[in-house]
Amino acid sequence: MPSPRINVQYAHIIALSTNKCAICTYMDTTHEATKSVNNTHDSEILRDLHSAVIDLVDEMNRPRRDDRLIEEAGIALDRALFPLLGRIWRYGPIGVVDLADRTGRDHTTVSRQMAKLEDLGLVERRPSATDKRVREAIVSAKGLDMIVALNAARERLANRILASWTDAELDELRKLLRRFADDLMR
Repeated sequence: MPSPRINVQYAHIIALSTNKCAICTYMDTTHEATKSVNNTHDSEILRDLHSAVIDLVDEMNRPRRDDRLIEEAGIALDRALFPLLGRIWRYGPIGVVDLADRTGRDHTTVSRQMAKLEDLGLVERRPSATDKRVREAIVSAKGLDMIVALNAARERLANRILASWTDAELDELRKLLRRFADDLMR
């Protein structure tokens, strides 16, 4: 079996949970600045980029994608809990309000789902180091085992999808997506 060409364990492709795409949001916040700086981009390129991002977000948000990843990982996890576990691992320790904001879900829903993750032994909650009124979640050892299985499955699936890409193309995609994500978060 050939070794994987890419490691996506820590890579996250744009995952949006709002109804507005990243480019629309980014363009809304930078439109006035680009007018005055004369740093405008070709409209056709921006439309094509916008279309590609919408296609990517739509595809990434399809429930079957999560089902496929969970099945590939060989784990038993409710699809609704899957994105929360991943974000707790990535951003933890994290409280309900911050997690709800990151997932685009209501904080009461996230609170119930976080309680389910805790009941399953996948996360542990503890008082925040900075605000004792807030309980923050971290991934437990059992949850980490699940994350490792999910990341390995994600890597296998990504390698199948990107099998025809050269290492140089993958590296360029990685750099440009990271740059776009960083600029978007400013």
